Amino acid sequence: MKISPAFEEATFIKRYKRFFADIELNDGSELTIHCANTGSMKNCLTPGQPCWFSRSDNPRRKLPGTLEIITTTGGRLAGVNTARPNKLVVEAIENGVIGELQGYGVLRTEVRYGEENSRIDILLEQGESQCFIEVKSVTLEASGKLARFPDAVTARGAKHLRELMLVVEQGQRGVLVFCVQLSDIEEVAAADEIDPLYTQTLAKAMAAGVEVLVYGCSLSADEIVIDRKLTFLALPSV
Repeated sequence: MKISPAFEEATFIKRYKRFFADIELNDGSELTIHCANTGSMKNCLTPGQPCWFSRSDNPRRKLPGTLEIITTTGGRLAGVNTARPNKLVVEAIENGVIGELQGYGVLRTEVRYGEENSRIDILLEQGESQCFIEVKSVTLEASGKLARFPDAVTARGAKHLRELMLVVEQGQRGVLVFCVQLSDIEEVAAADEIDPLYTQTLAKAMAAGVEVLVYGCSLSADEIVIDRKLTFLALPSV
């Protein structure tokens, strides 16, 4: 995903009321921008660290920009705009980067499905074959080159796993894609200590045939792109 115009660099001050972030521009002035992330952003909120933001030319917007990339406590870059991962995965599918999701002639997004009033992030179709894809953004760094998901309790995430299990039961593919917008990561694991129910549900989903794919991104001020497959660490059996 090419970014044009490129993100502007600033210094992160704080995030508050979930959707607001204060930053310091290069000229020393402060600016309040939108934070499009409903998670805890654990290990991503370090005052005084470099961050990058996009500006909006929409005069009706209350806030002039959006927080895009931030420097973690461990010095990594983390893409924190959760509006981007779905588009990144679509682009990676269309460009053949995600080999496991090739061979479908139709790609649709935000399609209603399931029994719990859900929308699937991406639906691939070829004839009568369908592949239902849920995308989750990973930004929680752990030790070494390990990242974890989720960074906060996610009842919505558990619901999506139940929906994917139903899809598999009905004879179609159900796929969970972890889009890792975090630099220098090689492995991803479930954050059992944060949301044990999600971990348990994920283990059940995988045992039922839901596929888990993990792909990492390269991040810069002018481009974010999925460019490598990562490892998902095994869950305890259920």
